[in-house]
Amino acid sequence: MLVDQNDKVYTELWKISTHVKSLEASIIREILKISSQPGVISFAGGLPAPELFPMEDLKLAMGEAIKKYGPAVFQYSLSRGITPLRELIAQRATERGTKSDTENILITAGGQQAIELVARAFIEPGDYIITEYPTYVGALQAFNYYQARYAPVKMDDEGMIIDEIEEKIIKYKPKLIYTISNFQNPTGITMSEKRRMELIKLGSHYNIPIIDDNPYSDIRFSGERIPTLKSYGGDEVIAIRTFSKIIAPGLRIGWLNGPKEIIPVFEKVKQCTDLHTNTLCQYMIYEYIKAGKLEPHIKVIIEDYKAKRDLMVNTMRDNFPEGIKWTEPNGGLFLWVELPQYMSAKDLLPKAVALKVAYVYGSPFFPDGKGMNTLRLNYSNATHKGIVEGIKRLAKLFKDNM
Repeated sequence: MLVDQNDKVYTELWKISTHVKSLEASIIREILKISSQPGVISFAGGLPAPELFPMEDLKLAMGEAIKKYGPAVFQYSLSRGITPLRELIAQRATERGTKSDTENILITAGGQQAIELVARAFIEPGDYIITEYPTYVGALQAFNYYQARYAPVKMDDEGMIIDEIEEKIIKYKPKLIYTISNFQNPTGITMSEKRRMELIKLGSHYNIPIIDDNPYSDIRFSGERIPTLKSYGGDEVIAIRTFSKIIAPGLRIGWLNGPKEIIPVFEKVKQCTDLHTNTLCQYMIYEYIKAGKLEPHIKVIIEDYKAKRDLMVNTMRDNFPEGIKWTEPNGGLFLWVELPQYMSAKDLLPKAVALKVAYVYGSPFFPDGKGMNTLRLNYSNATHKGIVEGIKRLAKLFKDNM
């Protein structure tokens, strides 16, 4: 941090805006600093397995993009994104039951920017948002920047409890409903088909846009694929998707799929932010998908992550003490652990790091900061050996502190 000669911090001397001063750093990013220490087995981040990144195919796709499009891949491009990639995304969505046109798609710098654009376009200070309880901490960060308030809704095995949603709509008159309908982050829960239909009816009846953040739905291990909220709700739903979990997150390519009439609004907001998303990476992903590489690669990811999920769950069953509960998701990257109420996952984290294992404690995922006895575990980024050893270390930690 910059300091002047009198040791006065510039953030105190300069008039930083109040809402920026109130922002908290991402707890996940802070824990990743700890978990990156040598020898630490980390279940903390939402990181895909780097050994599965399709390096050679991406090299070929980049070469093909440069060969075909020349200097255009290094030039400024449309704020909405390059047309060929938007066409391809719309086609892929339509083939999977979500009828979409090119004009429904806006390319973003990952799913996180899509969330931020939604927040910037809709939220004014004091507006309420309905979220799941718990929900994605990155979405809370984006909403907090615009000084949103929350009407959180509890979940069961089928997702958000619908009766609570209507009660909170009537009481708080929310601006948005934000959900992660498939393999939710952090719990791994998937919203049932019945609940999806009911949620669409509520959103339509009360004229509230539903934001479906859906980065994990391609990574399904078992069970029937449930149609997306947008396939049911059409223009009632703004869908957020990304290639981060199914190709590579460093490319930072995601997208919004929304009503044609709202896309120009997001386009103007995006122009204030970064003008456009990385041109080269857009062309590279387009060539990668056109070459037929994406669907076989997703199958590789599913096989790898399913084996890791199974190994983590089985090791937990064999080693965790009684009184601890966890979810067993049918896909995605995470599972959710509940310790006895008297235990604090936050207080236990330093002890876990001392044992060379890390996780994300659960309270930052709750809009009200509760859930002190919960934690999230990621299985996609660990090795098989690391999963077994890391879970055994956590089991010892929990037993010693129960």
